[in-house]
Amino acid sequence: MEKNIPLLCTRGALIFPGQELTVEVGREVSVNAVNYAIRENTKVFVVSQIDLEAEYPERSNIYEYGTLCDIKSYRRRDNHLRVIFTGLERAKLTDLQTVDGVQFAEIEVLHDVISDEKRMTVLFNRILSEMNDLAQSFIRSGVSMRMVDHFKAGITASELTDAYAQVHVVELADKQQFLAEADVIKRLEMMLQIMNQEKEVQKIEEEINTKVKTNIEESQKDYYLREKLKAIKEELNDEGGAGDLDDLRELLEANPYPEAVVKKANEEFRRYEMLPPASGEAGVIRGYLEWLLYTPWYQRSEDNDDLDKAAKILDEDHYGLKKVKERILEYLAVKQMTNSLKSPIICLVGPPGVGKTSLAKSVARALDRKFVKISLGGVRDEAEIRGHRRTYLGSMPGRIIQGMKRAGVLNPVFLIDEIDKMSSDYKGDPSSAMLEVLDPEQNFAFSDHYLEEPYDLSDVLFIATANYMDNIPNELRDRLEIIELSSYTEIEKLNIARNHLIKKQLEANGLKASQFSISDDILTYLIRHYTREAGVRQLERVIGTLCRKSVLAILKDNKKSVRVSKKLVNEWLGHEIFDYGSKEKKNQVGVVTGLAYTSFGGDILPIEVNYFKGKGRLVVTGQLGDVMKESTEIALDYIKANAAKFKIDMKFFEENDIHIHVPEGAVPKDGPSAGVTITTALVSAITGKAVRSDIAMTGEVTLRGNVLPIGGLKEKSLAAHRSGISTIFIPKGNVKDLDDIPQAVKDTVRYVPAEKVDQIIKEALVNE
Repeated sequence: MEKNIPLLCTRGALIFPGQELTVEVGREVSVNAVNYAIRENTKVFVVSQIDLEAEYPERSNIYEYGTLCDIKSYRRRDNHLRVIFTGLERAKLTDLQTVDGVQFAEIEVLHDVISDEKRMTVLFNRILSEMNDLAQSFIRSGVSMRMVDHFKAGITASELTDAYAQVHVVELADKQQFLAEADVIKRLEMMLQIMNQEKEVQKIEEEINTKVKTNIEESQKDYYLREKLKAIKEELNDEGGAGDLDDLRELLEANPYPEAVVKKANEEFRRYEMLPPASGEAGVIRGYLEWLLYTPWYQRSEDNDDLDKAAKILDEDHYGLKKVKERILEYLAVKQMTNSLKSPIICLVGPPGVGKTSLAKSVARALDRKFVKISLGGVRDEAEIRGHRRTYLGSMPGRIIQGMKRAGVLNPVFLIDEIDKMSSDYKGDPSSAMLEVLDPEQNFAFSDHYLEEPYDLSDVLFIATANYMDNIPNELRDRLEIIELSSYTEIEKLNIARNHLIKKQLEANGLKASQFSISDDILTYLIRHYTREAGVRQLERVIGTLCRKSVLAILKDNKKSVRVSKKLVNEWLGHEIFDYGSKEKKNQVGVVTGLAYTSFGGDILPIEVNYFKGKGRLVVTGQLGDVMKESTEIALDYIKANAAKFKIDMKFFEENDIHIHVPEGAVPKDGPSAGVTITTALVSAITGKAVRSDIAMTGEVTLRGNVLPIGGLKEKSLAAHRSGISTIFIPKGNVKDLDDIPQAVKDTVRYVPAEKVDQIIKEALVNE
């Protein structure tokens, strides 16, 4: 038993008796041990730690067996030592103590044990006789020729096992077994066992080489290497991993793909196997197979058939939208009744911010279906829909197949966003490609140029969205079931804010309901003076700003909660942005409030007319489109033809220039609904009679003075209601559309139907 031997703990490096080992010593406790051994001229006990990541090895993390060593030489480098150790004796660690930063070991030296001299000689001679057979294998494994020469130069059995374990054995656990074993015979048996395994490996390699060489010519180097790799995998029985292509083959065999897909995939597998792996075409085939097999062909999700549950989810997520919710429940009911249904193509049309996209997500949640979305805004290449053919570099499937792959099932809810914003150029017309997607009579066999196999889209519930129905291509509109989502009324916005937006922003900003309170009066104030929109997007942003300001006040000013007041709103959001009731303040000559329907909802559109001495020219400004320019000419010609009725001297038109302006001048405007407004403004300006400030009007006029019906009456009515208009003149043909107007609007706005523009002019002008 030896005591007070400095201990050096290594990370996986072992040294055997009679062998040398170079160790980089860097840890403080290890440097201290080496310095002590050099200073006191003593030996060192070298042992490996069990957890190689541990920085300070403790007794429980150190192997029991190590080697008593001498320090042959050392060199100091910056913060570490480079030490060459010479192994002396095996030793067993019995105790460990740390004194002044040095770990000292108490060890028991293990001397070699030879229990049967005769058996040891037999084993030793057998090992030596097999050395020549395995010499080349030894050299490949790292054993030098010098060691092979040692075997012939009278090396002892104990030295042989230690030299073999030091150089040839790789695994730390196997090395540790050799180090812990004092019985030389057992070490020889362990060595012979490893050599026999090496011999088996060499035999398998020879069999593989023979098998490969019988199938190929010597000159075919690349093919030889591939066949050798294949034979190795066969011998290993795929234990090392079959590779991506074999994974795809297993995927094909294990799942019920359609017969056409199986046939196509097998053809591609055969083509792939004939190509060298470095071939560019091999990469194309591999990518194609991945798309073909990872795209859903048979996977489906189960629909929720509980109508009450679906209705509850739709009501939870959205306020109002009765018509849309009824349509979704109808779809569910018919599906239950027939147990099958070709999915209808629903198109939600409405201004931004009214909830089209979020409604589609709610539909997916109500049906328990996967949800996937693509946006067609700015798409002008047909290949974006149908995909590229595989002959093109970097080809991929179109957005439809990409979306189906993301969904992973054949029956998702598939949102096609901004279908009205597609365009076309020399690369093709994507709207024509969308016909095959959206037509229920065709989409059971959708053709993607990349996949090349017909793909069934008939189980997909497509939902399209658009801001402006007139911008949807006619051929697509014919395939869509249009559901219009109009602008929200003030009451609807208030309910949406109270039930949805505030909760969402509180959660997003980490606030509790008790920390932030806002009254309905303040919400109404925000709606009227800080937003002017069809939807609620800006309102949500405003509420989000108030929540963030509240968080800052709570953390910075140590407030427990914030109650939003009008004063606080003005302080945090600044002065009021919009005037509620932005109609004209007083009756004016030549200024009439019209109503417009844009992709952002309804809005009021004042039209101004002025005249001055000139030569009878008509000047039109305000970025008007062709339709509105024609409306100005029709209105002026109608007034000229009926000058006597309006008591206007015809010389007026010869001696004066007329200027028509539609603010704001930087915003493009067009549409067939400004005729009556322009006509009224012209009559007012020419006759000098003021127009009532509390009215608005919409409708197109003909040369005979007839008022033609218009679209978007609901949105225009909401805009007038927002602006404080009390009377709206509408074409008589639009009376049927009054049923769609919210009751809150009809309670405060009077509608005046008109067949002739004379009726509107008579009531709109103020007779002084």
